[in-house]
Amino acid sequence: MRSASRLLTLLTLTLLATACRDEQAGPKPRAKALPPPAQARVLDAAPADLTYRGGATFGGGAVRYLGTRVSPPVAAPGQPVKLEHYFQAEREVPRGWQFFVHVVDAASGQMMVNADHDFAGGAAPLGTWPVGKVVEDVHTVPMPPAPARVLLGFWRGDERLPVDDPKAHGGDNRMLGPQLGGGPPPLPEYTVRRAAKAPVIDGELDDAVWKDAAPVVLRGSFDGRQPSLRTEARLTYDDQNLYVAFDVEDPDVWGTLRERDAPIYEQEVVEIFLDANADGRTYNELQVSPHNVNFDAYFPARRQGMDLSWDSGMKTAVKVRGTLDNPEDRDEGWRVEMRIPFERLAEVPNRPPKKGDRWRFNLYRLEHVGRQQVEGQAFSPLFVGDFHALPRFGWLVFE
Repeated sequence: MRSASRLLTLLTLTLLATACRDEQAGPKPRAKALPPPAQARVLDAAPADLTYRGGATFGGGAVRYLGTRVSPPVAAPGQPVKLEHYFQAEREVPRGWQFFVHVVDAASGQMMVNADHDFAGGAAPLGTWPVGKVVEDVHTVPMPPAPARVLLGFWRGDERLPVDDPKAHGGDNRMLGPQLGGGPPPLPEYTVRRAAKAPVIDGELDDAVWKDAAPVVLRGSFDGRQPSLRTEARLTYDDQNLYVAFDVEDPDVWGTLRERDAPIYEQEVVEIFLDANADGRTYNELQVSPHNVNFDAYFPARRQGMDLSWDSGMKTAVKVRGTLDNPEDRDEGWRVEMRIPFERLAEVPNRPPKKGDRWRFNLYRLEHVGRQQVEGQAFSPLFVGDFHALPRFGWLVFE
């Protein structure tokens, strides 16, 4: 009993010492986080599917924090959560600054997790970043038991790189980052650029317009986590049509349904849902299978009155990188192009869309891993098992 009492006292003192640590005074002994990747990723732009968008700068405009992707955005307390941070050097910055990440209680500001670590595993310390390029840092923290906020920045000795914008300031030159816990993340946006020249609908995705269109990688539809197979999508438009491209990684490309408007959503498929007037009621659902079978429907309300007689007038093409319907070999995947006329869509406010018009939409993929386990992917994760969850549709913004 005496040994047990001593152990309980020691544990209590340890917890008190941890709880009373002064995180405001600068970097402290660091809790171990899972190691970031060994090599730094340098990009031309931040991913389009950030769950938190920044934009503020440090050091008089020297370094811009672009945002963070949280995966999964919603997790149980204690579950590992991956944070992917994106920064850009606006000009050359002196070396010697180190990276810090604090996870604090959203209500009190008390430190919950000290996740300080070398940026990109030491592969890209501040001062070595190429000016104008985007650099990525990836690490993992446990989901806190209560709503929390990520604060981040750079330190050197007893000083921190100043945060320029007071609205982005989390105190003591720590910049506001994403929130953790406390509900679903904000709805993502995709800015669709006008095409200088319409793509040829052949499934090749080699038109110049697709190189100019911003790519977005779909996430797990139910929880926002990274899926087992990659799906990248791009969109563009002109006066007559919306164009959509999917590039699908798939080791087994297959499908048994061949008739138009067959329930291809029960097999492998890519989809776009469009709520053009953003009323949360009327919308269109358009799908393409690996066999280039089309499904299109109009809904006057969520999951009500599905009208299969509606004809979208869309033209689609599929290019399979492998062999269809052969489970004995390993395929690379399939690509899809869609041309969707504006004139056929429901409740379009402006034809053609005007600059700044905002539609609600979502992109999806259904994958049957091993032809058994169903995996849903989405541009805007739903956090429910329903692709028709209109309140979780993202925003399509016309440029």
